[in-house]
Amino acid sequence: MVAAGTASEHEGVQVREFSVPPIVTVGDSANLTDPVWDNAEVAPDDVQFVRPGGTATGGGQTWADVTCRQFRDEVVAAARGLVAAGVQPGDRVGLMSRTRYEWTLLDYAIWTAGAVTVPIYETSSAEQAAWILADSGAVACVVESNAHATLVAGVRDRLPELRQVWQIDLGGVDDLVRAGATVDAAEVERRRAAVGADDLATIIYTSGTTGRPKGCELTHRNMYADIANAVPVLPNLFRPGASTLLFLPLAHAFARLIQIGVVHARATMRHCSDTRDLVAELQDFRPTFVLSVPRVFEKVYNGAKQKAEAEGKGRIFARAERVAIAYSEALETSGGPGLALRAQHALFDKLVYRKLRAAMGGRCRDAISGGAPLGARLGHFFRGIGVSICEGYGLTETSPAAAANLPDATRIGSVGRPLPGVTIRIDDDGEILIAGDLVFRGYWRNEEATAEVLTPDGWFRSGDLGTLDDDGFLTITGRKKEIIVTAGGKNVAPAVLEDQVRAHPLVSQCLVVGDRQPFIAALVTLDEEALPRWLASVGLPEDTPVEKLHEHEGLRAEIQGAIDVANQAVSKAEAIKVFRILPRDFTEATGELTPSLKVKRQVVHKSYAAEIADIYRG
Repeated sequence: MVAAGTASEHEGVQVREFSVPPIVTVGDSANLTDPVWDNAEVAPDDVQFVRPGGTATGGGQTWADVTCRQFRDEVVAAARGLVAAGVQPGDRVGLMSRTRYEWTLLDYAIWTAGAVTVPIYETSSAEQAAWILADSGAVACVVESNAHATLVAGVRDRLPELRQVWQIDLGGVDDLVRAGATVDAAEVERRRAAVGADDLATIIYTSGTTGRPKGCELTHRNMYADIANAVPVLPNLFRPGASTLLFLPLAHAFARLIQIGVVHARATMRHCSDTRDLVAELQDFRPTFVLSVPRVFEKVYNGAKQKAEAEGKGRIFARAERVAIAYSEALETSGGPGLALRAQHALFDKLVYRKLRAAMGGRCRDAISGGAPLGARLGHFFRGIGVSICEGYGLTETSPAAAANLPDATRIGSVGRPLPGVTIRIDDDGEILIAGDLVFRGYWRNEEATAEVLTPDGWFRSGDLGTLDDDGFLTITGRKKEIIVTAGGKNVAPAVLEDQVRAHPLVSQCLVVGDRQPFIAALVTLDEEALPRWLASVGLPEDTPVEKLHEHEGLRAEIQGAIDVANQAVSKAEAIKVFRILPRDFTEATGELTPSLKVKRQVVHKSYAAEIADIYRG
């Protein structure tokens, strides 16, 4: 990969900028369905997807391969059904379902028919779904379950443009295929060929930590340019023969990128609809790479650590952890790991690391992490045990991947360099600006919001703060809107502290507070899976409610230890002085988390206003 780093003048202020030339340029007539047709011609019998195939004798799930040719034919059949239903080029079609094969099939069918996919999280409320369907002007919607169908039916009177609803669980895809049997296949091909790179592919509504969700307009060029330039620099992930188990919601741009990457690279994907089945499905499918958010990696690490401690092997695990981190850190030095470190690493690979890899199926040597900061400790730990996590960065508005650590260019603790075709600039106030074909064209029917984030010369204002080093590696330091200014005028980026506190096995969430207050404090929630083990270890009933533990000296000492570690990363003025353990965890159901598990700060501030006030009353 050729990279060019440049410093330039911008509005009279010296800023740092790093640009990587594109490897692939998307032609004006290209669209996201092209790889499906190419794969069917070039490698018709290669396995593109693995989907549920029925129930085996004894009640287990069986699985069936979907070849490249079969996938194309199924996409055409579903697209013919959409045409038969009156869906026109440019029409918006809602898609509300868990992550499953039909989600991907329908996404490509909607594009093939010349229409626009509007994803809705399957956990969305009636109010959220109604807003998305009404704002987008969706003429049709595919839902998964009876609950989804009931939800949409309950708001149907607010959706005058919605004409058709299909339900996957009631054979909605089969209904589409039957209805489309009368449509000439040539009409579908004509529709598909008429879709150009600059046509709208999808409107993804940002889950948003504040206000109503905004619809990000992503064109075929946006998403195609992003993945076509990412695949060549991630050959260990995206290649024929590679496989992944996708369990994140496809309504999220991050998971969607993996979907189109698998098709683009002719890799193989299986969908996991229920994360409660994740461990069993990982061990059954044995993927070569996975996509996740940091919270899942934290749970894998914390679960292994607690299991070792419960079995009296806590010291062995602690030593294995130190060796894994040291080994990974040594990989970034010119000499690499020394002989003694390599010997220790080989020993712990037999004792510990191999078991951890087995929990992920045994073949998984690569992972992608995004959506939130991973943290250097976890990054080094996983690379040390033999699973390299490619941490990247981007937003829905950037299709979404703008930067990533690559196999031959990794700096753990950073989110990597700009991907090919991307330029990243750090503005004079520290804000990250992004340019390239991956930048969206604006917010749907919201010119005011678009003007706030897109500059006249095409830069996207991310709202994130960061730094670029001389080699082009980007480090995220916080969000502009989340910066806390204490009463003493000190600017504090909460993410630095929160990430460190969340690293403790007992901690689920941490929210730093202190805007216009004399000191920094934190609200902490406990991990409901980790707590029972800890309670048993201190001789308390495993069902002891958190309300009875607020002043438990042992628990407070555990959390204080996490706070102390976090405080080492900041100055004394930025350090957490006081913390409160909340009675329950933040959840999406209570409105405190977005579907992508980001904390809605304003909601938490409102819900726990009394606790925050009590912190500063003294």
